[in-house]
Amino acid sequence: MPPAAVLFEGRRFRVERREHPTPVGPAPYDVVVHPGAAVILPVLDDGRIVLIHNYRVAAAAELLEIPAGTLDPGESPATCAARELSEETGYRAAALTPLLAFFSSPGMMTERMHLFLATGLTPGPTAHEAGEQIRVTTLPLSDALAAIPAGRIVDAKTIVALLFYDRFVRGEETRT
Repeated sequence: MPPAAVLFEGRRFRVERREHPTPVGPAPYDVVVHPGAAVILPVLDDGRIVLIHNYRVAAAAELLEIPAGTLDPGESPATCAARELSEETGYRAAALTPLLAFFSSPGMMTERMHLFLATGLTPGPTAHEAGEQIRVTTLPLSDALAAIPAGRIVDAKTIVALLFYDRFVRGEETRT
């Protein structure tokens, strides 16, 4: 196969046209190449979830979501998770536990998201990037879960994180 052609090079991703073999011959696919991201589910000692209201240009709306950020070159997902948690919420975690890695949109993107559970949280100052419009809020887990079917949480990584935590992490704790 010929090398991929770069169609666009942006600040955080690029778009490549790749040829992929199929039973009827090579077919072109446009792929968004992304370095990956760390996503963090911060849980306070009392069980409340730390969420952010974050204006998303692509959605043209402020979304209720968990903190997250793109991996810098050579940066580990855990290092990125600690950095993004602090920058976006001001909280620092005594423990960052890896929970899950998943593709955000494998039909068109290479982005792999690395989900961490952040516990032992202590508050501190935020360090938002220029242009970020972020507000921090906390919700009981039950309220955060109820916000999913109510349409108040529509961000996929947040839905995955909350449901995974409730079913496989917290669910295990309540069964033992």
